[in-house]
Amino acid sequence: MTEPIPLILDVDTGVDDAMALLYAVASPEVDLVAATCVMGNVPLDDVVRNTLAVLELAGRGDVEVARGAARPLSGGYSPAGTVHGERGLGRADPPVAARLPSERSSARVIVERARELPGEILLIATGPLTNVAMALAEEPGLPGLLRGFAIMGGAFDHLGNVTPSAEANIWWDPDAAATVFRAFSGAPEAKLPICAGLDVTERVRMTHADVEAVTAPAPGSAIGRLIRDAVPFYIEFYERWGDRHGAAMHDPLAVAIAIDPGLATLVPTRVEVETTGAWTRGTTVADLRNLRGTPWAGTWEPDDNARVALDVDEAAFLKRFFGRLRGLVEAQA
Repeated sequence: MTEPIPLILDVDTGVDDAMALLYAVASPEVDLVAATCVMGNVPLDDVVRNTLAVLELAGRGDVEVARGAARPLSGGYSPAGTVHGERGLGRADPPVAARLPSERSSARVIVERARELPGEILLIATGPLTNVAMALAEEPGLPGLLRGFAIMGGAFDHLGNVTPSAEANIWWDPDAAATVFRAFSGAPEAKLPICAGLDVTERVRMTHADVEAVTAPAPGSAIGRLIRDAVPFYIEFYERWGDRHGAAMHDPLAVAIAIDPGLATLVPTRVEVETTGAWTRGTTVADLRNLRGTPWAGTWEPDDNARVALDVDEAAFLKRFFGRLRGLVEAQA
């Protein structure tokens, strides 16, 4: 077996980020070396608290957890308490972790780890891209230092979820997102960011029945209680809006595709981010029709800067996701 890939997970830990952390811990292909925190689903203090607590419950209290951006690069910020609960983990209220956050900032952790292990670090961002933009400001060569980079964010051939056209992670800090996409312009295809947007993440759902099945081996275990107290709250948010198909597992899917790109159909393209506009702020505009190669190219830059996921093997992902969560629960039986 090959050595696991060192992974940094940049999170705004709400319910699905918590499940993404558990998926990363349970994945033998990667070694979670750091979790960097950014405001998003909940304010930064709650993100840090949740991240430390989830990792400790999963037996990975050794993972470095760093504080990052508490606000977007510009503009205002409102957390998503109605979606993930007041503190971000639904009805779960895990004990405060024994370990304190790192003395290093999130951007510093990303940059220093990438410099220490050039070409080895896999970076996955499942929240607003503020920390990544700040890391790029410190180290413009970051795209070349990373093994790979993946984003949960955007809606490319799909409606938005916070406005009719924008996905929440991009909408929270569109200036940061625009900065990040520009930084990867013209990178080799294998180094282009993998973008798991709503096109694919809305297709992978966790239901009440799935929660019962995953936690069945030890429902009273630390991980079992976390899943049973957090995920149903998230499912109920969807149900209040008339969606009875369960809750979308946005962030775990992004982690899974970053680890195994074969789960998705990835299309290299150019992505631009709308940073202003009363109705379009945060919209990810992808050149999926390759207008850059036509007389109507307009002001499109020619270089690709992303690989956008437009299709996903839902069954393969869900089997792997539920199996790995259940394995964590069984280990605590």
